[in-house]
Amino acid sequence: MTGDTPATEASARLCVLASSSSGNCSVLEIRPPNAPARSILLDAGLSPRRTAAELVALGIEPASVESIVLTHLDHDHCNNGWSMRSAAKYFREDLSICMHRRHAGRAERTGLLFGRTQVFDTTFTAAGLTIRPILQSHDALGVVAFRIDLPAAADTPPRALGYATDLGHATPKLIDHLRGVQVLAIESNYCPDLQRRSGRPAFLQQRIMGGSGHLSNQQCAEAVELIGPTEHVVLLHLSRQCNRPDLAAESHSGRPYRLTTSLPDRPTAWIDLVWPGAPAPARRFVEVEPRPRARQTLLFPA
Repeated sequence: MTGDTPATEASARLCVLASSSSGNCSVLEIRPPNAPARSILLDAGLSPRRTAAELVALGIEPASVESIVLTHLDHDHCNNGWSMRSAAKYFREDLSICMHRRHAGRAERTGLLFGRTQVFDTTFTAAGLTIRPILQSHDALGVVAFRIDLPAAADTPPRALGYATDLGHATPKLIDHLRGVQVLAIESNYCPDLQRRSGRPAFLQQRIMGGSGHLSNQQCAEAVELIGPTEHVVLLHLSRQCNRPDLAAESHSGRPYRLTTSLPDRPTAWIDLVWPGAPAPARRFVEVEPRPRARQTLLFPA
């Protein structure tokens, strides 16, 4: 499925373009029946130029991206380049930037409120999807996690994607909000032992591990067990210095879902979210390797 060739059945798929303190961005592509593909970005922590190049390498036309849905405005989730009109060189001029009302004041101060801005504090829609936000504690302004309703064939149970990062801790409200999604993308930021041995200042370690910063590998695994995703888990935002993919995956060994671990410098494989009429995937543990990095030629102006 590439380009704008219409599909005969509805489908959806997710790719994490990159995820770390250097930049977080995922693309969610939806293909309605007999209609061109529609896409949204979940966070925009990469520059517009790099984001466009990554999408082209995946076979996605950047003009198909209708909205950017932001969890919060930290620089690794909202790159400064998106506050400049030069982003229109790579993406459509009517691109909508969706953010929680709590973040609108900071967005105005940083020049992000231009063009189309959609401010939400409750359920909203983007690219035809129903998105249900929940605000969680993170630093001063909080972070938003999302339950995204996925397209489904008639007479089939509803399907959903959960997306949660920079949590600090998983609250009971968050667990209830995401419970039973088919696919869950959630942060697994650090290994406590590596964090304590990192040589980082005490205040930074406290910020990360103090309950409003990030989830550890074990905290992530405990949250996943309570949420109970039925098909696939995607680990986000691994610390370069204080985590490793094998350590993050270890906490999920033997669990009844597939596992994908995101990386800071290349996209994951595509994760299929909905295939109407197809049987549910086998309930087994499989770690999905990221796709090989292909040589690319950038097709956009410098």
